[in-house]
Amino acid sequence: MYSNEDFLIELLSEAGYLTPQDLQQVKINKKGQETPLETLIKTGVVSDEQLAQLVASNSGMEYIDLHGFAANPALKGLVPLETALKYKLVPIGMNGGALQVAVADPYNFETLDALPHVLQPDLEIYCSTPNLIREVQANIYGNEAIMGTGGTKIPGSDTGNDGDAPIIKLVTNTLMDAFRNRSSDIHIEPMEKDIRVRFRMDGVMVDIEHHPKRLLPSIIARIKIMTGTMSIDEKRVPQDGRIQMKFGDKELDLRVSIIPTQNGESVVMRVLDKSSLRLGLSDLGFFSDDQDTFEKLISLPDGIVLVTGPTGSGKTTTLYACLNFINRPDRKIITVEDPVEYELPGINQVMVKEDVGMTFAAALRAMLRQAPNIIMLGEIRDAETAGIAIQASLTGHLVFSTLHTNDAPSAVARLADIGIKPFLIASAVRGILAQRLVRKLCNDCKQPTSLTAKEMRQLGLEAGQLSGATIMGPKGCNKCRNSGYRGRMVIAEIFKIDDEVRSMINQRLTTPQLRKRARELGMRTLREDGVRKVLAGATTAEEVIEATMSDAD
Repeated sequence: MYSNEDFLIELLSEAGYLTPQDLQQVKINKKGQETPLETLIKTGVVSDEQLAQLVASNSGMEYIDLHGFAANPALKGLVPLETALKYKLVPIGMNGGALQVAVADPYNFETLDALPHVLQPDLEIYCSTPNLIREVQANIYGNEAIMGTGGTKIPGSDTGNDGDAPIIKLVTNTLMDAFRNRSSDIHIEPMEKDIRVRFRMDGVMVDIEHHPKRLLPSIIARIKIMTGTMSIDEKRVPQDGRIQMKFGDKELDLRVSIIPTQNGESVVMRVLDKSSLRLGLSDLGFFSDDQDTFEKLISLPDGIVLVTGPTGSGKTTTLYACLNFINRPDRKIITVEDPVEYELPGINQVMVKEDVGMTFAAALRAMLRQAPNIIMLGEIRDAETAGIAIQASLTGHLVFSTLHTNDAPSAVARLADIGIKPFLIASAVRGILAQRLVRKLCNDCKQPTSLTAKEMRQLGLEAGQLSGATIMGPKGCNKCRNSGYRGRMVIAEIFKIDDEVRSMINQRLTTPQLRKRARELGMRTLREDGVRKVLAGATTAEEVIEATMSDAD
């Protein structure tokens, strides 16, 4: 029961619990089947609770009375059953990010040393009686589960569900598998009869595995614990958090969203790949001519450079690549983001917190008092933010931001729609990049192929244009999980605002008119840039056609 009974008997004697006759009886019973402490407790010399309180006080721990403890079944997601039985402990809750457990033997130093490694470094350890800990174990994990592991059934206690799976290992393996497969999202979705786990890989949802529905509370509890900020008991409202952990020498960072659904709580974890912080424009898939043009735009001393596209088109990653390109010790760069997903070295980052009044506009006003050279706004959402950004650009600042528009010329109309006067747009905006992401063919297994007549027609190609082209298609191998694709690349159109275009904006010409003139001045459309990459064997016609459905040309 206890690891150092002789010491505890001396402790009881010093505390006045034992008379000389009691000590004599202890010496006699050392030869019996019961341990001395068991004899003292059985004969009523000292109670379980008195001993545990004395042990807790002497060891510097806090005693916790587990009588009537309302054991939430979700607690078994915090500690696997095998661990609870092996170390004679029980999970009792969370305090912020600290896991709270109760142990029966504070003098088992081997156990205490192991727990931060077996469970998590941030622990709050309490002391309780062995009997109470066993009773709470039975309430949490169920007698059947305990009996299934060779444990002892607790008479009179409640029975629970089937044996608890090693939830910690299951969740950790899922995260590691997502990281190894370079997934951008992990979806854990409760279905009617099971739990579906899907990864988003290279923009495509892939069914990975299914788990028994009974594991859902434990899986959700484990994920909530890993964030350190979510409430295990709250299942009625959405919760957001973040998980940071190490995978070998790599840091894994996930943004977690949990929402209640008809079948239970559903989890989406976005994998924040910090390697994208070091990407250059060439790593994103720009051909050298477009990269040259865009680098000249982002090297200007002032004005606004916009990146447009739908959600999930890689706009933020492109902005980070821009900041990497222009970040130097003699420049002060400040960003406003909602939320700050990646920490950028050498750059001041501000997180939007609308509940306390820190909106994009409020943050931007405050930033201007910090005398920055370069400002990055996560998104221009309204007239107030757009107006301040334009004023900043007209007073000597270089401003980067994003807009949700289908193509580059449409960004002019979008700014006008939210209330910015055309002459201000013409004066402030230096260039607009519209982009999409398409999957790259796996370099280890791609193979020569040909285009169908329909693909040729959709891409606007004629047979003569295929001379010297390297048309490739997907095959599938172990490195790309038999998909034929590995990674994604940008297809882009760059709209430069020169004096002629400024005049057209001032004249309030329509988006089709602006687009027509931009084409005449040499702007390639999204689809045309995609065609170049198909002819170079980097992606497929199918990818480009699907990504540029809205391309008018």
